[in-house]
Amino acid sequence: MHHNTLTVQLNTQLNDFVAANVNDNGTFENVSEYIRDLIRRDMEHKDQLAFEQLKAELALAFAAPEKSYQKLTKDQFLARNLASFKIA
Repeated sequence: MHHNTLTVQLNTQLNDFVAANVNDNGTFENVSEYIRDLIRRDMEHKDQLAFEQLKAELALAFAAPEKSYQKLTKDQFLARNLASFKIA
């Protein structure tokens, strides 16, 4: 596994907050552990938002009357929906 180093500048308020969470009394042993945890939580949050959006879209699709359905070939389906799958 390849590791990268990040340099982050924090104002005093943010630095004090991090310091309170990284020490003998804090939750984390070091700043790197704390930052990795924050990033993982942010990733999980984004995954949860995407899942909630998918559930909402599926609920709308299943609630639509059957007469509103359109038959599509695989190519038509992909052409219509490919743009929505682009990763930002």
